[in-house]
Amino acid sequence: MAIITVSDLMMEFGEQRLFEHMHFEIQQGDRVGLIGVNGSGKTTLFKILTGEYLPTDGTVVIGKNVRVGYMEQHVCRNLDSSAYDEVLTVFDELIAMEQELEGLNALIGSVHDELEEMVERQAFLHDEFTRRGGLTCRSRARSALLGLGFDDEKMQLPIRSLSGGQRAKIQLAKLLLCGADLLLLDEPTNHLDTESVEWLEAFLTESRCSYMVISHDRYFLDRTTNRTFEIENRKMTRYNGNYTAYLPQKQEHLLSMQRAYDNTMNEIHRLEGIVEQQRRWNREKNIKTAESKMKVIQRLEKGLEKPDNAPSAIRFDLGIKNQSGNDVLEVTDISLSFTGQPLFRNVSMDIKRGERIFILGPNGCGKTSLLKTILGRYHADSGRIRFGEGVKIGYYDQIQTGMDSDKTIFEELSDCFPAMTNTEIRNTLARFLFKNDDVFKPLSTLSGGERARVLLTELMLGKANFLLLDEPTNHLDISSCEALEQALKEYEGTLLLVSHDRYLINALADKIFFLTPEGIQVYEGSYEDYLQKAEPFRRRASTGVSGGQSAPNNRNSDTPDQNDAKPAEEKQTEYKKKKELDARRRKARAQLNKLEKEIADCEEKLAALNEQLGSVSTDYEQLMQVTDEISHTESALEVMYDTWEELSAAAENT
Repeated sequence: MAIITVSDLMMEFGEQRLFEHMHFEIQQGDRVGLIGVNGSGKTTLFKILTGEYLPTDGTVVIGKNVRVGYMEQHVCRNLDSSAYDEVLTVFDELIAMEQELEGLNALIGSVHDELEEMVERQAFLHDEFTRRGGLTCRSRARSALLGLGFDDEKMQLPIRSLSGGQRAKIQLAKLLLCGADLLLLDEPTNHLDTESVEWLEAFLTESRCSYMVISHDRYFLDRTTNRTFEIENRKMTRYNGNYTAYLPQKQEHLLSMQRAYDNTMNEIHRLEGIVEQQRRWNREKNIKTAESKMKVIQRLEKGLEKPDNAPSAIRFDLGIKNQSGNDVLEVTDISLSFTGQPLFRNVSMDIKRGERIFILGPNGCGKTSLLKTILGRYHADSGRIRFGEGVKIGYYDQIQTGMDSDKTIFEELSDCFPAMTNTEIRNTLARFLFKNDDVFKPLSTLSGGERARVLLTELMLGKANFLLLDEPTNHLDISSCEALEQALKEYEGTLLLVSHDRYLINALADKIFFLTPEGIQVYEGSYEDYLQKAEPFRRRASTGVSGGQSAPNNRNSDTPDQNDAKPAEEKQTEYKKKKELDARRRKARAQLNKLEKEIADCEEKLAALNEQLGSVSTDYEQLMQVTDEISHTESALEVMYDTWEELSAAAENT
């Protein structure tokens, strides 16, 4: 039996229609990822499912005795309560049972009247209290808060003294523990560091409840979902599997729809040619044939559904003006403190041209401060920072400071890049989805996602060869994250990033720096490689124990379990081979992207020629001319396909 059934759902706000003809069911055990561009109606759908909004049309049927839990239903109302006591309120019924049991236990030993009824009540309450998890409710509340980053001291702090992010974590803990049959999770990884996200993933995968989750965290979706629902062009499409499984399914779905549409249109054009021919002959039999074919055409047109265009997405590349030297950045033994409190020390790094390095570490360890120290915005207490020859820096600030809020988007770009013409500025902004009068929006009115797109525009135009990026995927929807990921893959400069986006880290990183109070621990490889190598160290770091040799000069340090690694010369040779291999792969991928655009253009040309073929069928000379052009185009396309296969193999296996 379905937990929830949605039929023919439609939602409008004024003249804006968010979605229509929406159908889906959620069964017990379903773990659904809900995706779509910002503004497509994902959160609105959640509010319809909870009854907060009434749909314009359609029905929502919730199964009998099914409880739906939504984060906004668990707002912290008593600001004087401690974090622990607030989370414990989800077990109010169990605590009331416990108190009644304690009262009965005291009474049973001292009274004789109504003893039998009290014993029966005691037995019932004890069984119900045990069945519903009363024996473990306090430990579960504490475990949830520990998993979300609260230590025992913070659990006892009053809510009014906590930050907005900490209050959101309390709401999340209450939601996870509320005992709902269906959880509606809206961006649950916001405000969580990596370890808290991993705890949440484990909690959800071990939970028996069903849930639907809105998230831009693609790695999180891969780890926690078994179905994917996408809202696009006001319609919902359902796919089996997690986010990675959804991607090829969507491409196949779009291809199938396009093929069906093209085949139907070809048949309509063929029949229209027959109708035209029969009408030209103008005999009774021919007229009947034409009428019969017209009825077939009308039936085909009635069932014809033209594939929707994909929603607009940002598109850009991050080119460089000049290459830097091989030595990009050397940091030696820097330390930083604020108001006498040390943040980190003994931080050293040696970054070479073309490297893609991510800085990881728990919230508050100083990752952003480290970037700002490298940039000279903070003054290091000690140590040395030296940039290599020809290094030009580009910086993405997650706080989105540095822009004058009184300016418009157009004025911001015009002032930063005075050599650009008005037309060039408009064309550039259009690539980042700022079109028409949008370019004159004041920066003060922009959402976080819009401000992020302005910063990415400036980053692209700067053509720096060394990018320092602080949480660049914050505020971006999935399609924008994918566009940024692709641009960074093709970037030929050097990257140093702070990010919690594990999907991005896994796709790009060739080295990870884990920042601790005592320095940096270096891990070669992707995020998955880091997880395998770093687990012992991460456990020690989370308990405040130093993770082995975070030496003052640890530029060549490796993971703790590789102290008996290969000789230095052999490691250096392998490192050079790896960098050459990565360079060849990047070059092949860049050629592949260019070729894919050429293939798309060629396929469009071929489709246009095939359409033209039907219109010149009665003119022999034009027919032969178009036929020859189709043959040449098909031959060129075949060569492109062969080249595409070679480049694909090179990009993956070089």
